[in-house]
Amino acid sequence: MLAGKLYTAEQTQITADAGIYQILWNAAHPVFEGHFPGRPVVPGVCMMQTVQELLEGMLQKKVILKKAANMKFLNMIDPNSHPRVEAAVQYKLQEGEIKVTASLKYEEITFMKFQGTFVEA
Repeated sequence: MLAGKLYTAEQTQITADAGIYQILWNAAHPVFEGHFPGRPVVPGVCMMQTVQELLEGMLQKKVILKKAANMKFLNMIDPNSHPRVEAAVQYKLQEGEIKVTASLKYEEITFMKFQGTFVEA
């Protein structure tokens, strides 16, 4: 949905239950015209959608968010100042659910932390 338009993802490390990606934001995307003019910021909902899309790629199936147990937006991502961020996604299959821990970072700056549960769509 957002991949290839708002961002592109380069996989840098993958294991059986985790992935680390370099996310390259498209600062020219129309979402930044309204969020916010002259001071673009990646919307929190777009950060969360990015995590979901990365998880779907890892699992090779569509998922939906069941529960966000802990979701923190700690710093704003300006796509001009931070055009590249690291996304780390870990998951564990448990009783028909997918337990996920994820973060978006750039060096020592953490933009988002997430812990929650997805289910197959």
